[in-house]
Amino acid sequence: MQKYNLIDVASVIRSKNSGPYELTFDIIFKDFDIYNKVKAAQIFNNKMFATLYNIKEEDIINIVHFDPAKAIKITIVRPIPSGALGETDVYGAQQHVPLMKSSFEL
Repeated sequence: MQKYNLIDVASVIRSKNSGPYELTFDIIFKDFDIYNKVKAAQIFNNKMFATLYNIKEEDIINIVHFDPAKAIKITIVRPIPSGALGETDVYGAQQHVPLMKSSFEL
């Protein structure tokens, strides 16, 4: 098995609003080989993402693989609605850091 840092194998790692009550995370891989290996191994699954973001698995709305773009999209329930009191990232654009720092083995 080899260890990979996501930041080394993905060309895009981002987060953004998916409406006021959801956040979406996008991962676009640099090449199809690593994307296909990650997809086949089901690296990005509810348990992994819930652990990474310290949320309940039930708060993960979906994990979608989009083969033509070698991309994975993960959508979760937003912990605090966009613009609500106590919320610190209205656009959801700063939530990708734990994902960016993640690693996995294949």
